[in-house]
Amino acid sequence: MSPHHRHPHSAGPQPAVSASRGALLSTVIHLWPYIWPADRRDLKGRVIAAMVMLVAAKLATIAVPFTFKWATDALAGQGSAPVAASAWLVWAVAAPIAMTIAYGGMRILMALLQQMRDGLFAKVAMHAVRRLAYRTFVHMHELSLRFHLERKTGGLTRVLERGRNAIETIVRMVILQLSPTIIEVVLVAGVLLWQFDWRYVAVILVTVTAYMLFTYRATEWRIGIRRKMNDSDTDANVKAIDSLLNYETVKYFGAEEREAARYDRSMARYEDASVQAYTSLAVLNAGQAVIFTIGLAVSMVMCAFEIKAGTKTVGDFVLINAMMIQLYQPLNFMGMVYREIKQAVTDIEIMFSILSRAPEIMDAPGARPLAVGNGTIKFENVSFSYELERRILKGISFEVPAGKTVAVVGPSGAGKSTISRLLFRFYDLKGGRILIDGQDIAHVTQKSLRQAIGMVPQDTVLFNDTIRYNIRYGRWEASDAEVEEAARLAQIDNFIRLAPLGYETEVGERGLKLSGGEKQRVAIARTILKAPPILVLDEATSALDSHTEKEIQDALDRVSTGRTTLVIAHRLSTIVGADEIIVLDQGEIAERGTHHALLVKGGLYASMWNRQREAEEAREKLARADEPTAAPNRNPPAIEDEAAMPAAPTVVPAAAAE
Repeated sequence: MSPHHRHPHSAGPQPAVSASRGALLSTVIHLWPYIWPADRRDLKGRVIAAMVMLVAAKLATIAVPFTFKWATDALAGQGSAPVAASAWLVWAVAAPIAMTIAYGGMRILMALLQQMRDGLFAKVAMHAVRRLAYRTFVHMHELSLRFHLERKTGGLTRVLERGRNAIETIVRMVILQLSPTIIEVVLVAGVLLWQFDWRYVAVILVTVTAYMLFTYRATEWRIGIRRKMNDSDTDANVKAIDSLLNYETVKYFGAEEREAARYDRSMARYEDASVQAYTSLAVLNAGQAVIFTIGLAVSMVMCAFEIKAGTKTVGDFVLINAMMIQLYQPLNFMGMVYREIKQAVTDIEIMFSILSRAPEIMDAPGARPLAVGNGTIKFENVSFSYELERRILKGISFEVPAGKTVAVVGPSGAGKSTISRLLFRFYDLKGGRILIDGQDIAHVTQKSLRQAIGMVPQDTVLFNDTIRYNIRYGRWEASDAEVEEAARLAQIDNFIRLAPLGYETEVGERGLKLSGGEKQRVAIARTILKAPPILVLDEATSALDSHTEKEIQDALDRVSTGRTTLVIAHRLSTIVGADEIIVLDQGEIAERGTHHALLVKGGLYASMWNRQREAEEAREKLARADEPTAAPNRNPPAIEDEAAMPAAPTVVPAAAAE
């Protein structure tokens, strides 16, 4: 792995949490190793500094109403500010201005401390996001092919995206919203108990409790409405995209009005849900305002009575009002905080459930790297099934000698492609074993096994990057000259150089800017660059037309020269030169031998050969019938058909005797 691909913090505790343990406390506990990383003293220092600033900011927040009180009392001619009695005459003149300046200064200090806290903690939060997202991404690659076939790729990327956002949400909401609010409520209660008496504390605690209960109930109600609105929005979006992707079909059948009506029905549901969402938000905000205002009014009325009695000053009246108003601001966000935290906990638990899933295929204890000498492959009594009820391979045995080519053919569902997956150890066997140079692949490291095997698949999927990047994927440390030499050997160098950007040409999503033949040549080039001792060709030309197939087959023949080659074939014309052909039928070896020997035998292979030849001849005849007679020297057009093949030396009846 190159340095710029290596993560500096790949080690660390791996959370193992079930989706049912969705409590916030449990989530924070499992997130804590990422917020307080054992190997990062600098981040620990930031956490401590952020917590100190959090408390300091709240103390400054509490001090703001006091400066307001002192300024008010000074303007009213009452000296409530903490100054020495001997300095009162001087203070009486300067107090209103000084306290007003102090009020402004405290508000500035409060804002600065809050922003410094957020800035310090940002690196901690984003490091936790990066580290956990990295672990999840790596773990997804470690999970088996079975896991990825059972889940949609889009769903997995959404899990990663939502989990990443959930970490940020939980850290931001809990550390920067919920915790400060709790601290502020405690400080306000303490100040009221010190400055006033227990009755004021009781009023504020009842107010906050009623406020939070109402917010909880209303938010639970709104979550259902919000979910309905999101579902309606998603449904409308899906219908719009589906209709626009099928634009031509809509036009063919004149269904524009029907499509518009379908979309409008979805948008009508979205409209109704949106109205309910905004109405419920108005109810939530109104209820919160009523509850808090009642608590505020009660506490101020109590203070007014004490002012009339001469036990409190006008500044105390201002103090309690300012403290309650300041407390209202963070409380006002509690509905949003609760909703966001609840959704984030759900999203992150899904991510944790993936992290807790153990990989199906793991290196055996003490596994050693595969040591490839000649590259002989041997299948010994191999049995396999994806599901218990259906066996795919039933005790097959064969050998691919070093430097030789063995082809595996058979009807659809016979188990051909399963063989290549088992050789790469994407699945573990149910019985038997697979050997490479006498080494059981179950007892060697997966990385060394896959480094020794090159694959040219039927459906070549390229990364949405440049041609150079996709070829270099075969061996990342290769030089530009080696990449270009591999392209030349794969007969794609001329095509690349004709492109305006050459090797820096973007291939598009899944390589869709290239033709099928060009994608296959890129796949061949990166396999050449990898230079593996063992080569697997999994129906590498079955999706190509006959002309392109011949060119690609020539390139594959050059690549496989001197390498142990296993060919999974659909078109029998591509494997006539194989040293041995294995014919699978229903998971068992039905026949084996050379091409000519199997034709003479007149069994399943000969029957498949005849059907493909007959299909080809029929299409050639049809093509000749459609060809203009004015061009006698023209070459016949390439036959683009999955069953089409070049002319074969022999066609025998299916029942021919040996």
